[in-house]
Amino acid sequence: MKKVLITGGTVFVSRYIAEYYVAKGYEVYVLNRNTREQSKGVHLIQADRHHIGAALRSLHFDAVIDTAYTSKDVELLLDALDSYEEYIFISSSAVYPEYGVQPFKEDSLLAVNKYWGKYGTDKIEAEEALLKRNLSAYILRPPYLYGPMNNVYREAFVFDCALADRPFYLPKDGQMKLQFFHIHDLCKLIDILLENKPTEHIFNVGNKETISIRDWVTLCYDVVGKQAEFVNVSDDTEQRNYFSFYNYEYYLDVTKQYELLENVTTLYTGLKESLAWYINHSDQVNKKPFLEYIDSHL
Repeated sequence: MKKVLITGGTVFVSRYIAEYYVAKGYEVYVLNRNTREQSKGVHLIQADRHHIGAALRSLHFDAVIDTAYTSKDVELLLDALDSYEEYIFISSSAVYPEYGVQPFKEDSLLAVNKYWGKYGTDKIEAEEALLKRNLSAYILRPPYLYGPMNNVYREAFVFDCALADRPFYLPKDGQMKLQFFHIHDLCKLIDILLENKPTEHIFNVGNKETISIRDWVTLCYDVVGKQAEFVNVSDDTEQRNYFSFYNYEYYLDVTKQYELLENVTTLYTGLKESLAWYINHSDQVNKKPFLEYIDSHL
């Protein structure tokens, strides 16, 4: 039985990963402050990751899966660990500047992105801190993650509009492209890294295909069983007031990932899974006042 440590384990990415490995029969430890409900089957290590103390001493892990946000997060965890085999860090595509040459490759320039700001530069510094201490660590850079347990108001916002039979207010002509990756596919890739130990250690991850926001909204309505009707919104309205994504189109080159994991979840299937989860867990999504803005201003 493999033993894994997952930092967090109570919200979206880390929670899904924890439950995925519990279902596989792994011995799953989660490190968090115990301020939220824990998943069934995990072993809780209750500690603030900035004050771990001796909580990890005498424990050996086959894998550490870390969703750290800053270099300090990484450094303190490495200091606290006794021994482990593999370290997998969930970074972000926010490490690439918006002016960089696209599609972004793993060796593309890393710099501040004006849309993601400190979040992106903190992830860059976290990657650097990790590689200074462990050159064999794996780093994954996803685009927009989606699927069950997603607490970010993205597909859930479109579901709300569809369920209420509302027209959808679409930025401009709706041709801005998005790139997604299903959370289950992220877990499958982690499996491959742990089992095959590839020589490459930094991977952009995501679906190979991008999708326009118009087509993505249409697909979200379709899984609800509704047909989308659109109202186009002009350039002079701040997009993030009424829509789930920044006015920023980017594209990751995921060739290296596809050499390891080619069969990924289709967007239609993934969105159906998202909807099924959301219907019973809408209170777990951090909703934003998009509808209020639309009703008051558009």
